[in-house]
Amino acid sequence: MTSPAPRSAHGSTLVIRQEERADAATDLERSVELLRAVAAGTITQPRVVRVYAPVATVAMSRRESRLPGFASARRSTVARGFTPVIRPTGGRAVGYDETCIVFDVVVREAEGSIDQARFFRDIGNALTGALRGLGVDARVGDVPGEYCPGEFSVNARGAVKLIGTSQRAVRGARLLSGMLPLAGVERFTDVLLAVNEALGLDWDPATFGTLGVEAADVPRALVEDALVDALARG
Repeated sequence: MTSPAPRSAHGSTLVIRQEERADAATDLERSVELLRAVAAGTITQPRVVRVYAPVATVAMSRRESRLPGFASARRSTVARGFTPVIRPTGGRAVGYDETCIVFDVVVREAEGSIDQARFFRDIGNALTGALRGLGVDARVGDVPGEYCPGEFSVNARGAVKLIGTSQRAVRGARLLSGMLPLAGVERFTDVLLAVNEALGLDWDPATFGTLGVEAADVPRALVEDALVDALARG
């Protein structure tokens, strides 16, 4: 497995703060590598949290890759300076770049011991608590018209989506990934409008939120620390 160190222990959780910038495909491959390593016992800690600043990426699901407009969606992505990739988890298209924090949470599980909905809910509650500690009116729940819609999205004020999460499971472990924007949203709404139009999918760009609006001037390092602390505890 590639090593996006530095790593640190956080109780029984292995925390990986990825400092070097990888390409879009490598970042997603690392998520799967961590999932398999935890499942195989190569990583001995029962929980892993990874955080990183990504390159400009539009991550689409395998289901979306089978839609008639996928080739057009890819072209629209590249034309706007993003790298199109197929992500290993479910959901719908999401755009992010170095102004965002992307995170992975991987947990070991005995067969059938972790319920997917419960895992979504527990992580959503942890993220909500972290954001509230930063002064955000954060809540768990979807916002009508949001990108990559999900029951356990994290929103602000019930009006804009801040964090979406998606999962993948293998025998012995489960991965949940998510993304929090920190700055402006115009670049993301522009590319997602083009991608969703090409794919024939509806969404409302007014629902794309950012921490920079909800809690201005909070340093990135403080936000990252709050997320890592919440996700490490589960």
